[in-house]
Amino acid sequence: MSDPPVIIDAGPLVALLSQKDAYHDWASETARALPNPFLSSEPAFTEACLLLQRENLPLDSLFALLEEQALLLAFDVQSESTALASLIRKFSSLPKGARMSLADASLVRLSEIHDRAAVFTLDRHFTIYRKHGRRQIRLIAPWASSDK
Repeated sequence: MSDPPVIIDAGPLVALLSQKDAYHDWASETARALPNPFLSSEPAFTEACLLLQRENLPLDSLFALLEEQALLLAFDVQSESTALASLIRKFSSLPKGARMSLADASLVRLSEIHDRAAVFTLDRHFTIYRKHGRRQIRLIAPWASSDK
């Protein structure tokens, strides 16, 4: 049986590519131990672009991950719009800083589509989010258990 896919959030993408990032070493070491390619979504990829640009870092390395197929953008926002809107609505009562973004919703939805997948993240909001209504999402995070 093949390894379940790993869904990668914007935070670890940035940490992998920015040596200045506090989680760079952890993300690099962790990524080497995980199966490739990583799955993500266009909203999470866009967020990673924005975060890298805020640090005045070039986007070449991020786009190289796509070109090398180490990262696959495996999500269609339009076809998943009903599910995305439902997820965002479900978590809309959280405090302003914890509300679900489109990027987070797309990754939660990816974790529903790829039920055995884990989400590689730095975002603690994923401890609150649930897939399929009430099921916890398996996480790969510096503060999570070492279950990979």
